[in-house]
Amino acid sequence: MLVITRKTDQSIIIDGTIEVVVVGITKDGVRLGIKAPKDVQVHRREVFEAIAEANRAAATPPQTLHDAAALLRSQTPKVKLTRGR
Repeated sequence: MLVITRKTDQSIIIDGTIEVVVVGITKDGVRLGIKAPKDVQVHRREVFEAIAEANRAAATPPQTLHDAAALLRSQTPKVKLTRGR
């Protein structure tokens, strides 16, 4: 991990195509601006992780009808049937 100090309006260049600029510094945090080609996706970590989880869920094969029926049977309370006379 590269750790550097930058001041407002200073930047770093990544891979010759991505520029990260320090836009402002406040007591609450640092504001960064990111200039990147349109084909490069830029996300906050929590958004990236949510997208990755959604992609993993979409790639999981759906349960078969047999598996769904077994799941329903396992979650349905057992009812004892009696004949009334």
